[in-house]
Amino acid sequence: MIGSHLAPVLAPLPVLVPMIAAAMTLFAGRMPRLQRALTVLALTVVLVVSAMLVHLADRDGTIALQVGGWGPTEPGMGPLGITLVIDRLSALMLVVSAIVLLAVVFYAIGQGIRDGDERQPVSIFLPTYLVLAAGVFMAFSAGDLFNLFVGFEVLLSASFVLLTIGASKERVRAGISYVMVSMVSSLIFLFGIALVYATTGTLNLAELSVRLEGVPEGTRMALFAVLLVAFGIKAAVFPLSTWLPDSYPTAPAPVTAVFAGLLTKVGVYAIIRAHSLLFPGGGMDDVLLVAGLLTMLVGIFGAIAQSDIKRLLSFTLVSHIGYMVFGIALSNDLGMAGAIYYVAHHILVQTTLFLVVGLIERQAGASTLQRLGGLAAASPVLAFVFVVPALNLGGIPPFSGFIGKVALLEAGAQVGSSLAWLLVAGSVITSLLTLYVVARVWTKAFWRSRADAPEGHLSAAAPSALLADGEDIELVDRDDVGRMPVGMLVPTGALIAVGLMLTVMAGPIFAYSSRAADEVLDRGQYISAVLGDFR
Repeated sequence: MIGSHLAPVLAPLPVLVPMIAAAMTLFAGRMPRLQRALTVLALTVVLVVSAMLVHLADRDGTIALQVGGWGPTEPGMGPLGITLVIDRLSALMLVVSAIVLLAVVFYAIGQGIRDGDERQPVSIFLPTYLVLAAGVFMAFSAGDLFNLFVGFEVLLSASFVLLTIGASKERVRAGISYVMVSMVSSLIFLFGIALVYATTGTLNLAELSVRLEGVPEGTRMALFAVLLVAFGIKAAVFPLSTWLPDSYPTAPAPVTAVFAGLLTKVGVYAIIRAHSLLFPGGGMDDVLLVAGLLTMLVGIFGAIAQSDIKRLLSFTLVSHIGYMVFGIALSNDLGMAGAIYYVAHHILVQTTLFLVVGLIERQAGASTLQRLGGLAAASPVLAFVFVVPALNLGGIPPFSGFIGKVALLEAGAQVGSSLAWLLVAGSVITSLLTLYVVARVWTKAFWRSRADAPEGHLSAAAPSALLADGEDIELVDRDDVGRMPVGMLVPTGALIAVGLMLTVMAGPIFAYSSRAADEVLDRGQYISAVLGDFR
């Protein structure tokens, strides 16, 4: 079939195209229009290619590509070199990531044009953004542990630059914390890779899944525990999540949106691969269930205590990672399907909400609830673009958040253990508290009068103000407060529309997620696709 010949050509493009475009935009640093055109073109190409890979992976099965055509050095060994693997799960992650990255870059261009290039170092932003995209796509398509590590490092190196762009004190401080945590995570991951290689003699995921079966149970669980710690830090699973709320809120809105939507999901994706492909059997399921429950509850209780919308959303981000861990740890088809569907849902919704916070800052000059009020009357459009993803995050029917949560709750009921039922109860409580949190933002920022806000009298145009306790606070000082560029509104609305498609097309999309879950849990398909010619 044509698709079977086309797939190996398409598989490396999600990584190659952004990398090549990053180099070209770097050389075009003095030509901002060309930079923007190249960035948009590259991410559009990746989106089209990813959509084709979704179709091909769903129709023909797992796509495996041995880069360079390196074969085994001895009979019975797996392939050497870089292996790219695209199955239904990785293809879905590629297409959702491409949608988000393309929408956010349109948002960033709209924001940069309005803010002025002298405030936004666009010549550095766009090449770095493309490198980040390449790292994300590399992680999702890696077929071996080392290149998964490389994908992590590529996206993390780019994220260090994006997080500290503008070099304000707050961003540098948050960037240092983020760098330290990320370096610790990378060192643990590298240590885990060394242990795995010393134990099995390979890093290819398919070959590892075969060789680990002959490793003693205790050694296998120790290897899994090391990798889980590394991936848990990247996914912000409690108690390894304390770094996130302090790091993300300081970055510009587009950067925060991409970080919140994608970077933690790369960690979740790695957990799925390790749990289902390398270490099946449920040896760490109870640990993951407890971690999932604590992640839900600690995250949402942290969100309740916040007054800044960015920090509030950062805590809800942590909280809803718990739902994904819950689905993974159940180790059944419905739980994995629910987790995969919820990952796609959360990438879209969380990214949209952080973009909305950028619009709130543009409209009102602040993102702190003490200073906000009357936004619904001031901008009904802004009220709409907030309330739709907020209700989706809270799991109000018939939105995709409700569909994903119902699937996870049903999967927990199918397992029927006391710990699974405890997770079901925790999921319901977390969902209700999420609704409370977004309702509090709605009532305070949008519904009440700004005059009733504790700090509503402070003018957003003033360079600074003095609180009653003598603490200086910094306020926004620019003349564009109250005007939201169309270039920021349109991509936000587009992401809302894509998120609503998860509801409108819930049947086909969840059916795809179920097929992806079956493929993930049935290791034979992955192993045969990668090792079929070498066994």
